[in-house]
Amino acid sequence: MSLHDVQIGALTGGPADLAQYRGKAVLVVNVASKCGLTPQYAALEKLHAAYAGRGFTVLGVPCNQFMGQEPGTAEEIATFCSATYGVTFPLTEKTDVNGEGRHPLYAGLVTVPDAEGYTGDIRWNFEKFLVAPDGTVAARFAPQTEPDAPEVVAALEGVLPA
Repeated sequence: MSLHDVQIGALTGGPADLAQYRGKAVLVVNVASKCGLTPQYAALEKLHAAYAGRGFTVLGVPCNQFMGQEPGTAEEIATFCSATYGVTFPLTEKTDVNGEGRHPLYAGLVTVPDAEGYTGDIRWNFEKFLVAPDGTVAARFAPQTEPDAPEVVAALEGVLPA
């Protein structure tokens, strides 16, 4: 599966155009505004800002499948992310990451194991997938793994374009 070939809408409407990330590293994260892990937005934004100039972006994928923790409209989500955490990285439309309605993006992502060998359904908000510049998944991280954890940063630095 290549991230670049997947069709998904942008939070603000229209296509997200994932092909624009060809040649870049991308951290895909299912996000939610009313979760105990929501403060990870701050570390995600910091990571995005630190590496954006080196061919990296965070891609937030709002999801309301975990205890209804992302109930807002697209406008409410955008306002919350910007006003509360200063988010500048792109966000997709609200998407299902598990179940029969699972978005094709996540159908490919969930087959990749994390460091403990876990594959399958997304376990909670803020599960992270590092996608290499060629569009393949390089690493998967559990929701509780902070975006700026040493293992995430090391994996990211290992796939940054030259």
